[in-house]
Amino acid sequence: MNLFETIRSATWSLQTNKLRSFLSMLGIIIGVAAVVGIVSIGMGAQSSVLDMVSSLGSNLIMISPSSRIGRAGSVSGDAIEVFTLELADSLQKNAPAIKLVVPQVQGSGLMLYEGANLRGTMVGTSPSYTQVVNYEVKDGRFLHDIDLEQQNQVVVLGSRIAERLFEDVDPLGETLVYTVGNRRYNLTVVGVMESKGQVLMGNYDSQIYVPITLAMERILRTDTVTTLMAQATSSETAASAVHQAEFLLYSRLGTTDGFNVTSQDEMLETMGDVAKTLQLMLGAIGGISLVVGGIGVMNIMLVSVSERTREIGTRKALGAKRRDLLLQFIVESLALSVSGGSLGLVSGVLIARAVSNFANWPVKIDVSALAIAFTFSALVGLVAGVYPAMQAAKLDPVIALSYE
Repeated sequence: MNLFETIRSATWSLQTNKLRSFLSMLGIIIGVAAVVGIVSIGMGAQSSVLDMVSSLGSNLIMISPSSRIGRAGSVSGDAIEVFTLELADSLQKNAPAIKLVVPQVQGSGLMLYEGANLRGTMVGTSPSYTQVVNYEVKDGRFLHDIDLEQQNQVVVLGSRIAERLFEDVDPLGETLVYTVGNRRYNLTVVGVMESKGQVLMGNYDSQIYVPITLAMERILRTDTVTTLMAQATSSETAASAVHQAEFLLYSRLGTTDGFNVTSQDEMLETMGDVAKTLQLMLGAIGGISLVVGGIGVMNIMLVSVSERTREIGTRKALGAKRRDLLLQFIVESLALSVSGGSLGLVSGVLIARAVSNFANWPVKIDVSALAIAFTFSALVGLVAGVYPAMQAAKLDPVIALSYE
């Protein structure tokens, strides 16, 4: 029997037992779909996170306090107390590799305009904020130095805040009431930002921006800042900027335990590693599903050999060779796994697209991942078919013909 006849015979056998063939393929379909769907969603998430970090700005360095455990398990506030506006000025003046330093404080409150109200995040910052985080003004202006000097009660709106709170009204020049507890602050809108969307540190479009001096002294009533965002003079000096910031903080604290200094490159590397690890773990789970599917194919093929014992005996009696039977059952197993793999690829892509559409989650279809999943499914089917094929090939024709 030549290869073409073997393939035709295997195909006929599978078509005459459609339900059994489909159930045999089901494990392969689920396994391949899981691998493709998980990897596509994982790669999309990885790309999205990396884009978020990149969209923060260029040559960005994040400097923030970290709590230290003191005596008797108490939390030391030394590091937090060092993070002041004076520290921002000192970094700008004494760190040659740092171009800009932007202090930042945050708080949550309720914003009111006529009959509308909306809860959002208030960010107290300085005029250089837009340059450091690569953020553009759509209408009006951003904060000016004089706003900080005089603690002017002005506010710049994120695009979502402007749309939801003011709707069709031009917000420039309007008065927004910002409330924290029982305190109310009348803020004049001087600008609206372009839409930036979700980034690593939150949704910029759902934030409002006020002079940091106003935020610290009158609204939040604090002497310390939440974070310092610095910008290195260039990508080549980013590492030096990190070391200079660490040295200055160490000279004030006498330890390296109370603060974190992280460059944008380090954030990208960390996020990338985490995403890759998660993707590999989830892909491995899908791979296990494929192996389980292969075991299912093997079991069904063994059942098929048992049911077709008389057929095998007849073929042997008519001159079929051992290799003919071996090849036929391997081809049947391979056909099952290839068909299941093809359906699994389609299902996996559809699942990934569905997640993208309904959950607003980014996906990235990678051709190499599709090829690997399909090839692995074919190999699983090939391996799963070897043992049943050997069982069929070694049957004695006399015993097989007398099998009931």
